Amino acid sequence: MKRMCITVMSLSRSAYLIREGFRSISTHGFMSFASVTIIMACLIIMGSVSLLTLNIDGMIKNLEDQNEVVAFVDEAYSEEDARALENRLTAIDNISNVQFVSRTDAMSNFMDNYSRDLMVGIDETVFRHRYVVQLTDIALMAQTKSALEAVEGVAKVNAHLDYARIFVTIRNVVTVVSLVLIVILVFISIFIMSNTIKLATFNRREEIAIMKMVGATNSFIRLPFIIEGLVLGILGGGLAFLAELGLYQLVTGRVVTSLTGSFIRVIPITQVALPMFIAFMGTGILVGVFGGVNAIRNYLKV
Repeated sequence: MKRMCITVMSLSRSAYLIREGFRSISTHGFMSFASVTIIMACLIIMGSVSLLTLNIDGMIKNLEDQNEVVAFVDEAYSEEDARALENRLTAIDNISNVQFVSRTDAMSNFMDNYSRDLMVGIDETVFRHRYVVQLTDIALMAQTKSALEAVEGVAKVNAHLDYARIFVTIRNVVTVVSLVLIVILVFISIFIMSNTIKLATFNRREEIAIMKMVGATNSFIRLPFIIEGLVLGILGGGLAFLAELGLYQLVTGRVVTSLTGSFIRVIPITQVALPMFIAFMGTGILVGVFGGVNAIRNYLKV
């Protein structure tokens, strides 16, 4: 019986604290609206930067896939000997795929791309057997080129090292800038959210002081504000997700498709919707709860 009474009292107290949290949201309607709007704005900016980074990284990845290395086989090797090199090449680190191109195929490709007048008096013996090599990471192109050149039977390796350096630099700059912006925006969101809730709690400072004097614990006083921040964070995160979803569909569906769709490939919304929802809701909850805890901290020092 005693345990049941304790349970009922605990449930009653929890219900009271939750009710107080929601009451504070409705009582300070303008401040609550400002908090949700601020969270939405910061999340939309963070989401837009993140999606832009993902798409740029995807475009760079496509360019990386097209940036192939060509390993020419020694002229003295027959086609059978040249094909026997494939296993040794695929065993090299950082190589994702190799494709053998015989002299005959090389000549055929050349004729398809250039005028046949250039081929007068030229036969396939002019061309070498070769391997078209795709790399896992073009940042390691120089090391991979050296490893290919060290294979017996490989006479020469053509690799666009300058292009590789440019791609790697662009990728690193985009990644660093996006991470810095996201971190800054998270701190700005927490700071503004915290100060917004502080303004909302300013009128209740005397009530908090009285509760402290009559023996209320810090957790009892703090919980309604945590609930308030939690609810505001969920609202801000959910609304920001819907807004970002619409914005992304608008940009990718109209602007990119109508102007440069043939040159730019964007990540489909189906691939980013769930991760974006989790990130927005998680960040909104984190910012809201931390802002609520931080806002009331000074008022508990009585």
